[in-house]
Amino acid sequence: MTTADNKQLIVNFFERFSANDIAGGLAMLADDATWWIAGKPDAPGVHGLLTKLQLTELFDGMFSLFEAGMRMTVRNMIAEADKVAVEVESHGPLKDGRVYQNEYHLAVTIREGKIAAVREYFDTLYVATLFH
Repeated sequence: MTTADNKQLIVNFFERFSANDIAGGLAMLADDATWWIAGKPDAPGVHGLLTKLQLTELFDGMFSLFEAGMRMTVRNMIAEADKVAVEVESHGPLKDGRVYQNEYHLAVTIREGKIAAVREYFDTLYVATLFH
């Protein structure tokens, strides 16, 4: 795949989430994909290295809190070989009336047209405060 193909894969991935098609987004991950989320071991919330199954469970639980899903907007991307660095913003009304908004940086590795590994950085204190 070209770097343009890799960037388009990332755009398509976040479009699936914006359409509340979590299964469609997860289908874009390799079966052995890993997703690392920033955070210290003793901090509240989810962090560390997750398998695709663990990520599926996390997304299922997380998206059940939203009124009608969450819009994910890609703001910037840089790609080289099989790596894509992407900045994303989220916005989603929660069922309890609050609104979730966050900014993310993801370092993504692509393998054979699938997302193979992700390192995700975002405002973990905001998430811990909002959801706990």
